[in-house]
Amino acid sequence: MVMNTIDANMLKKMFLSGAQRLDSKKEWINELNVFPVPDGDTGTNMTMTIMSAAREVQAIETPTMENLAKAISQGALRGARGNSGVILSQLFRGFSKEIKEIEVIDAQVLASALERAAETAYKAVMKPKEGTILTVAKGMATKALEVFEETDDLAEGIAQVLEYGDYVLSQTPEMLPVLKQAGVVDSGGQGLMEVLKGAYEGFLGKEVEISSDFRPAVKVVVPDSDIDTADIKFGYCTEFIVMLEKPYTADTEHEFKTFLSSIGDSIVCVNDEDIVKVHVHTNDPGLAIQKGLSYGSLTSMKIDNMREEHNEKVIKDAERKAAEQKAAEETAANEPRKAVGFIAVSIGEGMNEIFKGLGVDFIIEGGQTMNPSTEDILNAVDHVNADTIYVLPNNSNIILAAEQAKSLVEDKRLIVVPSKTVPQGITAVVNYIDGETPEANAEHMIREMQHVKSGQVTYAVRDTVIDDKTIAEGDIMGIGDSGILSVTKDIALATMELIEALMDEDSELISIYYGEDISDEDAEELAGQIEEKYPDVDVELQEGGQPIYYYVLSVE
Repeated sequence: MVMNTIDANMLKKMFLSGAQRLDSKKEWINELNVFPVPDGDTGTNMTMTIMSAAREVQAIETPTMENLAKAISQGALRGARGNSGVILSQLFRGFSKEIKEIEVIDAQVLASALERAAETAYKAVMKPKEGTILTVAKGMATKALEVFEETDDLAEGIAQVLEYGDYVLSQTPEMLPVLKQAGVVDSGGQGLMEVLKGAYEGFLGKEVEISSDFRPAVKVVVPDSDIDTADIKFGYCTEFIVMLEKPYTADTEHEFKTFLSSIGDSIVCVNDEDIVKVHVHTNDPGLAIQKGLSYGSLTSMKIDNMREEHNEKVIKDAERKAAEQKAAEETAANEPRKAVGFIAVSIGEGMNEIFKGLGVDFIIEGGQTMNPSTEDILNAVDHVNADTIYVLPNNSNIILAAEQAKSLVEDKRLIVVPSKTVPQGITAVVNYIDGETPEANAEHMIREMQHVKSGQVTYAVRDTVIDDKTIAEGDIMGIGDSGILSVTKDIALATMELIEALMDEDSELISIYYGEDISDEDAEELAGQIEEKYPDVDVELQEGGQPIYYYVLSVE
C-alpha cells in the first residue's frame, strides 16, 4: 500500500517512536563518545532533549500540525542539554517551522522540512564542523530533495533517505581524524539516525508507548546523613503538569499557590505559556490534583510516598531544590531591580561557595556530570532581578544551551561569557569592573580568561585511543584545555604531570580545588609536593567538593 501523506496523528506517533528508539539506544550512543570521561554524554543529552518534547507531544489528545509543531519545538528548545541536544532541538525547530501551517505532510513538504531543519541547525552553531550530526542532517536533506523529485511514495523515499544517512554517518571518521583514531562514527550523527529510524518504524505501524516517569534532572548529591524520614511532615511528593484550558492570570496563579500552601509545603508552581508545572508535598494528593483540574487537563502525574526508603534521596533533593527556588523567588521579588547579575554553572559545594563569595546571584548545579538544560538556565534567569545578566557556563558542552536561553529571554539582557571550565568562570567574575559598560566588561572577562590554563583529573569510563594515547577503563587522566595530557594509574602522579604540562616560565599561581573523593590530608600532601617542585610559584588549595573530578586546577 502506497502512503503519500503524513497527518497529525501519524506525525505524533512517529515522533514518539523516534524518542523511544533513541531512549533505548542511549547507552550504546554514549559508548561512541571519543572522550572517555564520566560526563553527561551524547546519548544521555540527546535523550533528555527529545524526552522533554515527547512529554509535551504525548499530552496532546487532539493533534494538529500546529499544536504538534509547537510542542516539539518548544519542548526540545527548553529541554536541550549539551551541544548535541541543542543541535537536535534546532533540527526540530527548523522542521516544525516548515510544517506548522499545513494540514498534512507530503513528499515535497517532507523534503523542504528536512532542508530547513539542517539550515536552522547550521545557523545555530558559530563554527559548524563537518563530520558531525550537522553533516548527517545535511546529507539526508540533500538526498530527500533528490529522492522526492522521483517518487511520492513516502515509505520508499524515507527508506532511501535513511540508507543515505547511514552512508554519510559511516564517512564521518574520514572527516574527523579523532573519530578515525578511536574507531567510531560521530555519536551525535548516530543519535539522529536512531531518532529518524524510530520515526520510520512508527510510520510503518510500530506501536509506541512513552513513559511519563522519565524525569531528567540536574544531578545533586545528597549525603546519607541528611536523610531522616521522621522529619517528613507531608507524606506524598506530588507532581503534575496542567495543560491550561482557561485564562491563567497573575491572580489565578496567586490563588493556586495559596491553595497549595494550605495543604502542603515545598511548593513549585511555574507558569510556562500554555502549561503550569506543579510540585507539592502534601498528605492529600487528591486535593492538589482536583484543584489542578479546575484550570485544565493534567499530564505527567507522579506521586511518591516519601516515607519509603528507596525514595528518600529523591525527596530530600526535591525538598532542597523547592526551598532554594522559593527563597530565590522571594529574594528576587523583594529586592529592587539592579543593573547587573551573575549566573554560574557549578559542580560542587565548595565551588558553589566560591562563586557565592564572589557575588554570583544564582548557582546552577550540574556541570560536566550532568549538563543543565536550556530550561534550567531560563529558570535561573527568572530568579535574578537584573537588567543585564552574565551567564558563566563553565563547560564547553553548556555554552550552546546558554546561547539558546539567551535567544528566549525578552525582558532581560543575557550575556554569555563562554567559560569552558570553572577556573575560567572564577577568573571572569573576579575581573568584572564595576562601572564599565556590559560590552566592555564581557570583552575584558573573555580576554582575562585566556590567561588561565585549566585542568581536570578524573578516571576513564571506557577503553579508547585519543590524542595518540591508549587509554584503558579505570586509568587516571589529566585533561587540559587542549586535550588529554596525562594518563597514569595514580591520581597524584596524573595531577603532577598535568601541572607540569600546563606550566611555563611566566606562571605565578597554581589554584587547586579538590573533589569529594579526596581527603584533606591527601590534598595537603599534593599541595606540598607542588610547592616543593615549584618553590617560586604560589599554590592555593581549596575544597571544591566536586564529584567525579578528583582535582580541578588552573595555572596563571
